[in-house]
Amino acid sequence: MPLGSRKQRALLALFLLHADEALPRDRLIEELWQGSPPPAADATLRSYLSRLRSTLGAGRLQTRTTGYALALRSEELDVARCARLVAEGRGALETGLPEEAAEKLREALRLWRGPPLADFSYESFAQGEIARLDELRLVALEARVDAELALGLHTSLVGELEQLVADHPLREHLRGQLMLALYRSGRQADALERYQEARRLLTEELGLDPSEALKDLQRAILAHDSSLERTVPLEHHANATTEALGGSPGPFVGRAAELRDLLQGLDEALAGEGSST
Repeated sequence: MPLGSRKQRALLALFLLHADEALPRDRLIEELWQGSPPPAADATLRSYLSRLRSTLGAGRLQTRTTGYALALRSEELDVARCARLVAEGRGALETGLPEEAAEKLREALRLWRGPPLADFSYESFAQGEIARLDELRLVALEARVDAELALGLHTSLVGELEQLVADHPLREHLRGQLMLALYRSGRQADALERYQEARRLLTEELGLDPSEALKDLQRAILAHDSSLERTVPLEHHANATTEALGGSPGPFVGRAAELRDLLQGLDEALAGEGSST
């Protein structure tokens, strides 16, 4: 939609942050001009409201007794859908349904198109919501990684987790996920090094020790604790992966003849390559 000037977009952002809540004219002026309104602020606000009402269509921007409100239907905002999907995904993970959890959390994360309220990152009215939405996205990412770790996707997660830890070096849950993914990928030394990095950073930046959860994870990695092994049976993950690639599971159990023919064909092909060389 053609929303016009930055102040016009800021007005819409204010209404979206307070959906279905009546905002008084004085508050709108205070927020838009950060406490220093020009002499013509009231007339300018009326112009903005008129343009916004015209742009959004009839019935959207409502005049109420105590101010103006933007009428929205349930989950019409992506953030509402995202919050619901994150809650459902985390619930599925807690009840032992990692595939369902991963699907819902990926759907939630697909709703993101960049930093929240990027146009207003320095506006006081947006600071609290930016922090809340950033946290919601990180929680969704962590939960999605937990689900994918449960599905045995540790190797493919290492690169993403390395970047996430670089971006959020003091976030211990991400650090623990990276340590676990590295350990399950046969990289115990790297996993322990990530713990030492966390310990140094926490001491230098905050004067704190790692949490007990992170310490317990380090001890478990040192001991090769069996509890660190993946929680979803290999057959379950293999079938899910094969289906995602468009094939059928087709187990080889009880198919000795097919296996023998396959290996014979492979031997013949290799022998042919050797003679041509």
